[in-house]
Amino acid sequence: MVETITIFVLAIFVGYYVVWGVTPALHTPLMAVTNALSSIIVVGAMIQTVGLPVIGVDANVAFQSVNIVSILGAVAVFLASINIFGGFAVTARMLEMFKPKQKKKEGS
Repeated sequence: MVETITIFVLAIFVGYYVVWGVTPALHTPLMAVTNALSSIIVVGAMIQTVGLPVIGVDANVAFQSVNIVSILGAVAVFLASINIFGGFAVTARMLEMFKPKQKKKEGS
């Protein structure tokens, strides 16, 4: 348990310094990569929510039990989905800033 918490805390520090160390020109690609990572989290959380049987576990027991892992998996799917959709919205807005502005015609 201590090892898991240590890895989690180290991941927080590494993530913080990676995000704040990126130059502003690379924020859009960073957002795209973050969305891809969130989609991997959604797939893993879906597997945990459904309770796919692991080697050596009876399939009937795995699919019939609803436990804390299933509940946390469903919460993870929900939160990661919000992160993905919000990330795509922010990325789209950032990409709009790079498009050239269209001049309006004065006669219209």
